Amino acid sequence: MNVELTRFRVLPGKTAQVNEWLEFLNSHMPAVLDTLEGEKMYVETIFSETLDGVDYLYWYSIQGEGGIEVQDSAHEVDKVHLEYWKECIDPGFAPQGLTPRVLMIPERVQRSMH
Repeated sequence: MNVELTRFRVLPGKTAQVNEWLEFLNSHMPAVLDTLEGEKMYVETIFSETLDGVDYLYWYSIQGEGGIEVQDSAHEVDKVHLEYWKECIDPGFAPQGLTPRVLMIPERVQRSMH
């Protein structure tokens, strides 16, 4: 099981597109949830933050081993998601992965994830 929290910087001037992107994901949630099965993605959450006038998005996920990559997905919602990604995420900013220090998932929940 992979547990990740990663920060990505949003390109300057792309706040409106990020808001549109996140609204797209929220408004297409049944299709989004359908894509998670093939990725073996148990939990995926996107957070946003503005620090010193710079927008960031954080991805928190719990994912099983051996799932397909979002780039390899045939789902239309993933194709749109990746288009927004290319438009909004700063490719010159190295993603900042945070280190998990304590993982608190009850055993019964972990069993249901597998």
